[in-house]
Amino acid sequence: MPARRDGSEPVIAHGSVYLRAPERDDIPRFVAWLNDWRTSRTLALRAPLSIPLEEAWFERMLADQGKGGYLFVSCLLADDRPVGDIGLFDLDLVNGGAGLGILIGEAGDRGRGLGTDALRAMLGFAFGLLRLERVWLDVYDFNPGARRLYERVGFVHEGILRRAVFREGRYVDVHRMAILADEWRATQGAAAAADRAAPGERAAT
Repeated sequence: MPARRDGSEPVIAHGSVYLRAPERDDIPRFVAWLNDWRTSRTLALRAPLSIPLEEAWFERMLADQGKGGYLFVSCLLADDRPVGDIGLFDLDLVNGGAGLGILIGEAGDRGRGLGTDALRAMLGFAFGLLRLERVWLDVYDFNPGARRLYERVGFVHEGILRRAVFREGRYVDVHRMAILADEWRATQGAAAAADRAAPGERAAT
């Protein structure tokens, strides 16, 4: 397990990133990230966010943490700087499934493999610690780079929700992708090797 700069070992980590629980001090950072259209255009957001709105969301998220889902902040191991967040939602421990959402907050942090590392850390948590069987996610049709990233990590395309979302003046398709526990275990080594061979393609998040 990689270590933080203080020498401690995080509970959830992969590569250059570790995941920690969100704090109230993160709220202004979340608002800044989500009020940037370059970030929110690939998420299910419609309007600008304010601190009070995010504070209300934060309280609901805390009440739901570990029950209906999990949200973590992605941070750099090198200096603890937050670079994004990642979460599980619609958590179903009876049937072993959950949805996944991820963002890298700053444009300058994209294309560095941080999303890939955060995704692998979260999948290790989902399949290793929670013992889930299936993790799924949705990707807008105009975000093919994200689809390539998910495919490289081991997600499989399951279907298309045709014209399911109105975005940027038009209806767009939504791609449903998922990865199963045995697929995750089988592809960890191969996906890591692919990342090392083609680091320039790790940009899409």
